[in-house]
Amino acid sequence: MLDRLFPTSAENRAISFQSIWGAGDSYAVTTNSGTIVTQENALKIATVYACVRLISDSVSTLPVGVFRRLNGERVPVFPRPIWLDFPESGMTRTDHFQEVLVSMLLDGNAFIRVIRDDSGVVGLTVLNPLRVDVSRDASRRIIYTLRDTQGAAIMADEMIHISEMRLPGELRGRSRVDLVKETLGLAKALEEFAARFFGQGSTTTGIIEFPGNLTREQAKNLVDGFEEGHKGLRKAHRPGILAGGATFTKTGVDPDAAQMIESRRLSIEEIARVFRVPPSMLSVTTPGAMSYASVEQNGIHFVTHTLRPYIVKLEDAYTRLLPEGVFMKFNVDGLLRGDSTTRAATYSSGLQAGYLSINDVRRLEDFSAVEGGDVFRVPLANVDLSAANLNETEAKVSMAQKLILSGFDPASVLSAMGLPPIDHTGVPSTQLQPLVTLDPADPSSAYKV
Repeated sequence: MLDRLFPTSAENRAISFQSIWGAGDSYAVTTNSGTIVTQENALKIATVYACVRLISDSVSTLPVGVFRRLNGERVPVFPRPIWLDFPESGMTRTDHFQEVLVSMLLDGNAFIRVIRDDSGVVGLTVLNPLRVDVSRDASRRIIYTLRDTQGAAIMADEMIHISEMRLPGELRGRSRVDLVKETLGLAKALEEFAARFFGQGSTTTGIIEFPGNLTREQAKNLVDGFEEGHKGLRKAHRPGILAGGATFTKTGVDPDAAQMIESRRLSIEEIARVFRVPPSMLSVTTPGAMSYASVEQNGIHFVTHTLRPYIVKLEDAYTRLLPEGVFMKFNVDGLLRGDSTTRAATYSSGLQAGYLSINDVRRLEDFSAVEGGDVFRVPLANVDLSAANLNETEAKVSMAQKLILSGFDPASVLSAMGLPPIDHTGVPSTQLQPLVTLDPADPSSAYKV
């Protein structure tokens, strides 16, 4: 009983989790399914591993920029802080953010030690969350204590603490592995059952009935002899022979009858729901229910509802390390980028509506800018913004022309239409006098009486 509550054997100690931050232990309790689930061995569950890798890889590989607001516009800041690209010696930005995401996904907390010198921030180290305690001192300030440093306290300005979900009044975030341990335990039990089923053979569960009485040694020899010919994957389908009137009565349930495959599928969907990952991204689809459009929408849903909360938390936390007015931002445009037809339709709408220029579109497609491509256009006439009033002016001129031809005073018409006064030659309209009768040297002579 104590061995099940406090596992110490090598089989019960996972190394993948400790290998990320170093050695660490946590309290483990057996679930109702008979399995032990901890933050360390949760990664051994295939679906958990897939979800953690998908989220951490997606966020850690996104481009990151540093910007400041200048006159309402976002302007890149150069040079970039060195710690953003090389947070720690021998570690890249991608590796750093991957550790942060793995810590948040499994423990619900990420603790990043900030190392400073006279020049500012020189390093960021992701700590093992199982070794960090959070509390308040007598002044109600938050302090962090590392268990392997004899209680040395770290002040809040020397630590970046990002939590996934906190209950009211708590300083640490809650681990989803601990909160949904029964769900993960069931998934682990199903995996172990499937592995043992195929490893021990498909006809292992049953009773050998023998007429008469057998001694303990005879019974053991009968069972050992039967298992020797049938136990194991390579011997699962060999025919069996029982002599002396013995019969084999099957008592186990086939995986199909036990709905093991359906149960494992449901278990995968449950874990995907816990991590808010669309099942299609885990290669789990319902026959006839998925289409290209729905998969594309799942991708957008993944960025909006799965990645965005982590991205915003990271941006808010790391912006603290930058000067006032400067902020860090991840670029998710690459994840939201559609197919060429969809992008072309979007760009066309932006060009016609006047909020995108040709060079804006070319930059989004990683093309070089062209001369004159920074001019914005407006709808309908699709002219430059500086000439957007040409349609209105043309309508006013047409109306003024009709009024003047109807006998109204030209100066009064121009004033009423809001048009500037224009000098007139005094020559009547060509509608009144053909041009062939005019003397180019004295055009007004044609109208002299």
